[in-house]
Amino acid sequence: MSQPVRGADPDTVYDALESGDALPGTAGFAGELDGMLVRDVLGRVPLYVDAERNLADTTATQWAFEPTALETPELVPPGTAVDLTTAAADPERRWTLPDPPIEADHDIALETLSDAIQTAVDEARTPARDVAVAFSGGVDSALVAELLDAPLFVVGFPDSHDVEAARTAADAMGRELTVVELEPEALERAVPAVARAIGRTNAMDVQIALPLYLVGEHVAAEGFDALAVGQGADELFGGYEKVVHLDHRVEAETTRGAVRESIETLPNQLPRDVHAIEATGLEPVAPLLHDAVVDAALRLPDSLLADERERKRALRLVAADVLPDEVATRDKKAVQYGSLVARELDRLARQAGYKRRIDDHVTKYVRSLLEAEPVPPKE
Repeated sequence: MSQPVRGADPDTVYDALESGDALPGTAGFAGELDGMLVRDVLGRVPLYVDAERNLADTTATQWAFEPTALETPELVPPGTAVDLTTAAADPERRWTLPDPPIEADHDIALETLSDAIQTAVDEARTPARDVAVAFSGGVDSALVAELLDAPLFVVGFPDSHDVEAARTAADAMGRELTVVELEPEALERAVPAVARAIGRTNAMDVQIALPLYLVGEHVAAEGFDALAVGQGADELFGGYEKVVHLDHRVEAETTRGAVRESIETLPNQLPRDVHAIEATGLEPVAPLLHDAVVDAALRLPDSLLADERERKRALRLVAADVLPDEVATRDKKAVQYGSLVARELDRLARQAGYKRRIDDHVTKYVRSLLEAEPVPPKE
């Protein structure tokens, strides 16, 4: 492999292995060190091992950063190490998400979070990386965009919530915005590529990945080499209704506990988003998922997370220092709904004969498009 470790230098990973530090100051990492595969505790960098690897075949590819490079790809669990010198070795847990003490002083908690976000953005802003921002007009992407001072791109159908929200937010911020207006044909064309890249065909994952892929295509065509996103904010800071109401979707009895459960869902989501962006040739950049930000978020008390009146309170308070109030306090829709991708994909499925009375009709439509397109040969 020309790049054995992504996301961090090998020495940092070696030190983290020795110390057991799950948040050693990186934006996530994964790769191979001395015959051992490692992946960070939140799985921010996808990593796959061939489940049927043959150690006797020294020419065979045993692991990869993309599932399409392997015959039988198996995602390496987050926070684990896999011994490549032993066939079918079980992953060994090396890191767990820490449970630091709550910071009771609100001023200190907010200052720590603000400093952490600035650290993450400073590391994301490098001379070798020409970054654009996937901008929805919500506080997450707006904060990333403002601190990075990078060009803004929004994707959606002409009458979508995200396009209108991004326009009004960009105006309030005094920023220019590029709108990537979608058409049904673009959606249909992109579905097979997205499904293949993320290794999933279920309707929800494809609907979420499509906007990232379609905005990434345009950003790449404009000559950028990285796409910054606000991913992780809802999980880290209490952006979901379930963390307030503590309903059947969570086991926790406190908002902070429910937020931690949300954070622990990130390893399942992130490979989808990373692969959707990488499929366009861009590098994904997610400053709000940096170790420093995660650590600061884990220390927030319930009162700085969410309640019936406000969600993501700490993030909004930090954002209010650099964003107009109307942007810092704005709610957002999930990207698949805000962009109207979910609505239009449903419409395309029904036009193709996959009616709503059919169980999981959109997933069946996605699989039909994937089957109809020839599989490109492995390199």
